[in-house]
Amino acid sequence: MLRRYLEAWKVPGFRNPKPVVAVIRLTGVIGQGVSPLRPGMTLSGLNQPLEQAFRLSRLKAVALAINSPGGAPAQSSLILKRIRALADEHEIPVFAFAEDVAASGGYMLACAGDEIFADESSVIGSIGVVSSGFGFAGLLRRIGIERRLHTAGDKKGMLDPFSPERPEEVELLKSLQQDVHDSFKDIVRQRRAGKLKAGEDALFNGEFWTGRRALELGLIDGIGELTQVIKERYGDRVRFKPMGPRQSWLKRRFAAAWASPGAGMDSRAGALAADLLAVIEERALWGRFGL
Repeated sequence: MLRRYLEAWKVPGFRNPKPVVAVIRLTGVIGQGVSPLRPGMTLSGLNQPLEQAFRLSRLKAVALAINSPGGAPAQSSLILKRIRALADEHEIPVFAFAEDVAASGGYMLACAGDEIFADESSVIGSIGVVSSGFGFAGLLRRIGIERRLHTAGDKKGMLDPFSPERPEEVELLKSLQQDVHDSFKDIVRQRRAGKLKAGEDALFNGEFWTGRRALELGLIDGIGELTQVIKERYGDRVRFKPMGPRQSWLKRRFAAAWASPGAGMDSRAGALAADLLAVIEERALWGRFGL
């Protein structure tokens, strides 16, 4: 009865419903945030919106809007694998779109796409692994502070920033980085099979490029913006459905408590210090790409 009524009155879209494309934003530094006010991008935070996106009615594709300088390699890999598992399960194509930057772990996320697009000026690549920190051993000596470090296991205090750096510990770190780098390269080889147009020595040395140069190297499939590309594929009637993680009740309560007049100075100072460190770390990651 309802169907005949809708057909008789020619209700728009009844016989030819609009195709749906889910849009998932993958923005920011990848990994666990240092405070509830500045959460990082993790699989636990993205899993629910990812599952909801792939279950949408009339879904034609999933679009990933990526703007990330990278971060934790394990979380990058976990998010990519979850996207691919859902895409294969539901037989839905995935398109990745780089905005300002899709570098390091951000480029790994882009590799979840069956096709990758970017702006001419996007920063793409940085297929490598980096570890950074500070050494304070000389400063402690100058100001007369003695460092006391006791461990069970001779490598437990490895790379302690308040102790002198030791060559054997640096070699162990480089070995770990090489393992992670090899995994990263395997992902790019698999996801960009038959598309790479330069030697691995040039592609996998940590260098990064503009979107235009990345297209020439085969790291992306085209220059284009999300709305434009999706409408070219699925028509002007396509309906975009933004998907994203909801902030948990606990995080909302924490933010409200921190901002309330009754919050203790010690707790506020601790949260502010954690946020400040997070900002410094984030700016350092973005700053590597001139952003």
